[in-house]
Amino acid sequence: MTSLAAAPSPSVRVRAPGKINLSLRVGPVEEDGYHPLVTVFQAVALHEEVTATEVADGVGLSLTVDGPQADRVPLDASNLAWRAAEVLAEHVGTSPDVALHLSKGVPVAGGMAGGSADAAATLVACDALWGAGLSRAELSGLAARLGSDVPFALLGHTAVGTGRGHLLTPAMSRGEFHWAFATRDEGLSTPAVYGRFDEMYGTTAPPVDVADDNGLMQALRAGDPTALGAALHNDLEPAALELRPELERTLEIARNGGALGAMVSGSGPTVAALARSRQHALAIAATWTAEDAADAVWCTTAPAAGARVL
Repeated sequence: MTSLAAAPSPSVRVRAPGKINLSLRVGPVEEDGYHPLVTVFQAVALHEEVTATEVADGVGLSLTVDGPQADRVPLDASNLAWRAAEVLAEHVGTSPDVALHLSKGVPVAGGMAGGSADAAATLVACDALWGAGLSRAELSGLAARLGSDVPFALLGHTAVGTGRGHLLTPAMSRGEFHWAFATRDEGLSTPAVYGRFDEMYGTTAPPVDVADDNGLMQALRAGDPTALGAALHNDLEPAALELRPELERTLEIARNGGALGAMVSGSGPTVAALARSRQHALAIAATWTAEDAADAVWCTTAPAAGARVL
């Protein structure tokens, strides 16, 4: 008699993008401890993939990870993907019985929202696996509870974020942009960067205004990488450089290499350089490596689609 192999458990695989803040404007801290933000997000073609697999009732949650820097990713409830599964399960009234596997493609602790992409992908994967049938608007509401960058990982492409960055307005972007990223093994604490920002500017930081990014938005609509490079902006960069002054050399190497624009990405420590072409991005990355100005380099394009089932 021929034995039959057990059928594989149902699973859903979802891909979600990392991001860059083309502009990040930060207002003075408010009474609730948060800073008002105006930011222009663009999703990049560095992706996280989350596979959600059905397990027996009562087994609970489990989490595994592979990919670059996987050893730096927590495998418990401190992981945003884990929390996303719990939040969705509670919302739809089911038990969070699921095995999650994360395949990393976004630098870890690099200010590019890899953890937020994991959370967004988990929401979409578990919604499909459990047949919850939530709308994107409902998923976005849950995403905002998990973190300010999670709603954008759902949306992808290009968007203006206000509030804490979680209130999104899609924006037009034409063409394709080429990026090189220099990452460091040692991360930078986002609270520490904001704390240094407060020490440097206190209540003197100007109020944020969407109109300050009019030139950047025009560059995106025109698909003009030169104009975009000139309009890149990050209010947190001076604070990040105070904490990690060696990043200034990484920025200088990119600028000397002809980058159209270079800046610290988000709260750092990743440095982003906008290039003229794929070949130019590879050349900037190679120079960073040769000059020992990065622990790892990445080249990719933008914009990219938001979280979607594969």
